[in-house]
Amino acid sequence: MGIKGTAKLRLFYISWQSPSFSYLCRALGVSIYNRFRMIKIEKFVFNSFQVNSYILQSGSGECAIIDAACYEDNEKQEMKRFIEKNNLKLVRNLTTHCHVDHIFGNGFTAKTYGIYPEYHEASVPFLATAAEIAGSFGYSLVDNPPPARYLVDGDKIRIGDVVLEVFYTPGHADGSVCFYNKEQGFVFTGDVLFRDTIGRTDLPSGNFDLLMKSIREKLFTLPDDTVIYAGHGPESTIGYEKQNNPFVR
Repeated sequence: MGIKGTAKLRLFYISWQSPSFSYLCRALGVSIYNRFRMIKIEKFVFNSFQVNSYILQSGSGECAIIDAACYEDNEKQEMKRFIEKNNLKLVRNLTTHCHVDHIFGNGFTAKTYGIYPEYHEASVPFLATAAEIAGSFGYSLVDNPPPARYLVDGDKIRIGDVVLEVFYTPGHADGSVCFYNKEQGFVFTGDVLFRDTIGRTDLPSGNFDLLMKSIREKLFTLPDDTVIYAGHGPESTIGYEKQNNPFVR
């Protein structure tokens, strides 16, 4: 059934959470309703390494953290307030890789919400030395919770009505993964790919050739307008990086 002009205008002015919106969309078809449910991504910058932590919010009110990097108490409370203020239900804690700057908040998340981290099994060796590495930078890492599960390449992760596909993308570090949403066209790249640069390969398990392979075969095959949410720095797009990134042109 087609959407008449008046109904189409009303669709944009009625909140998707309101009974009127639900009633209208049931009349028009469930597919219309699903199309207009909102996905929101909130970015936080945590700890002295300036790690980007993200909260991915689905239209159903469920949410996931990508890289829980909060360390200081005020950082933890900032994330907690956001979840509470927006009436969200945290259901996943997803880790792009287990370098210490990306996992500081895993203990807090496990204790506060009962949600344990999910990461690739190849990341496990980093956890064995995480407390020592943290101490060398003046940090204390006491809580290092076990994983809820290990991620594997090709996994489909559901957060409410949002689906993220797991790409295994080593090179910066063993166990590095990216999370891709095809429907809305965005990807969380961790420390694999940034705006105008790439992840370091001079740390343990780093491998430049392997990183190039991950970028070219897993990321540069995505549509050019795919938005990149990286582990540090500003957003970018796949198309921009293909044209301008000096390390992979």
